[in-house]
Formats: sequence, structure tokens, C-alpha cells
Amino acid sequence: MALAWFTRMRQCGADVRELMHDGCPVACVGDVAFGYVNVFRSHMNVGFFYGAYLDDPASLLEGAGKRMRHVKLRSGVDRDLTALGYLIEDAYADVKRRIEGEADAT
Repeated sequence: MALAWFTRMRQCGADVRELMHDGCPVACVGDVAFGYVNVFRSHMNVGFFYGAYLDDPASLLEGAGKRMRHVKLRSGVDRDLTALGYLIEDAYADVKRRIEGEADAT
């Protein structure tokens, strides 16, 4: 299941690259991370580095940090997986806008 969601992140664009950070795979555009997958014993998280800024009409995102949010997936617990796919696409688009905004500012 974790591989499927990380593959979904990698498929967002040809500019997506991956790296390992603290033992979990992270998806980046250039040097800017936008998503990760982390597997635990009883669940897995699909996380977003700028998740607090994403539109989440299905209320999947958890977390109270300044920027980061995640979706917790547990075996046998139904989640709106289509909405999770949209969150991944939105996270990718959001980080692209951030990068382009930085380039425009210089």
C-alpha cells in the first residue's frame, strides 16, 4: 500500500525526484519536498510538507503543526482514496507554484 501511494507521488511529473529522509521516502520537486510516505506497525501516513495550505474538502488531513499535515491509513478503515489522490496532485501543484514564485521574486 505504501509503495502504491509513493508511486502516485512520483507520477505527478517528470521533475519529481525521490530521496530517503529519516528512513522514509520523500517526493521532491528540485530540492523542495512536497510529500512522504511513512510506515508504522499499525498504520501508515501519507504526508504533505505544506499540507496546512491544501484544500481538504474530505477532511482527511490530520496534524496541528504550522505547515505539515498527513493522512493516516489503517487496514480495514475506509478512507476517501480518491480525495487522497487529489491531495497528492494538489501538493505537487502547490510546491511548483512556490518554486516558481521564488524564481519570480529574484
